[in-house]
Amino acid sequence: MHVAVYVPLLLSLLAPLGARPLAERCEPRLATWLLTTASLVLGAASTVSLGLLAVTGLVRIPVLADLVHWSASTAQRDDPTGLPIALTAGLLLGCALLAACRMVWRRGRTLASAALDAACMPARDDLVVVDDEAPDAYALPGLPGRVVVSTGMLRTLDAGEHNILLAHERAHLGSHHYAFVAVAQLGAAANPLMRPLADAVTYTIERWADENAAAATGDRKRVARTVGKAALAARRAPALARTASAALGILGRRSPLATAGPVPRRVAALLSPPKGRHPALAVATGVVLTAAALATAEAAHDLHVLLAGIGAW
Repeated sequence: MHVAVYVPLLLSLLAPLGARPLAERCEPRLATWLLTTASLVLGAASTVSLGLLAVTGLVRIPVLADLVHWSASTAQRDDPTGLPIALTAGLLLGCALLAACRMVWRRGRTLASAALDAACMPARDDLVVVDDEAPDAYALPGLPGRVVVSTGMLRTLDAGEHNILLAHERAHLGSHHYAFVAVAQLGAAANPLMRPLADAVTYTIERWADENAAAATGDRKRVARTVGKAALAARRAPALARTASAALGILGRRSPLATAGPVPRRVAALLSPPKGRHPALAVATGVVLTAAALATAEAAHDLHVLLAGIGAW
């Protein structure tokens, strides 16, 4: 436990470095799965590690040790960490659990509200057209979900671009992209170091939907033009209130597009050949997540042995 309990915390420090390579180099669907899984697993593993460290501090307190018939002196001798570290871990654990519960509550309310709004919308083939001059379009999760498009957006795009827009938004609904965003943000709520991974997911789901639209139309350049045209029109007008998440950029220094917003990067990706699966990055991500899971399990087992020894004293 002296080493294993700290492994998930160390990996949490290193994991954000892989957010941009995964988002930019991997096929968007695979990147979304990898980033979402990484955020959830590392967020959970680091939270468990904090809990294990906090428990080692509790067994050192004589009053608590006496309540469960443990030996506080034995705990102090065999404890893998010091009391200040254990207390700090306990404080961080409380913050992590509070943030995660708050996120689940707020996201649950948002999705429930979205589902209710979608159910109340009259739609033809899941499409809802709202009379609004502001160009906008978004996917509204629900049972069933709806694609909401303003009249201002319809006037901005031509008929062929309408089809691209609808293919993009329907990809969000059909692939349940809101669930990926929610899971990734849950990991980031438990461990703020996972925020770059969660932000990358909001970008890769847009890339995923772009690629679906490109596959449906067979014209990547036209999809790129439509993405840029729709984004430019929406930026010139006040945005409508949305329940769906907005795509966020990822900072970096590897290319001139690194500091650009997500739309220029999406357009550039569409004007380039489709991304491959990039097995090396996928394997590296799997190795990191496996190491975090095994280290957490090993630390939990070692703590169990420690507590059993203290209790048998």
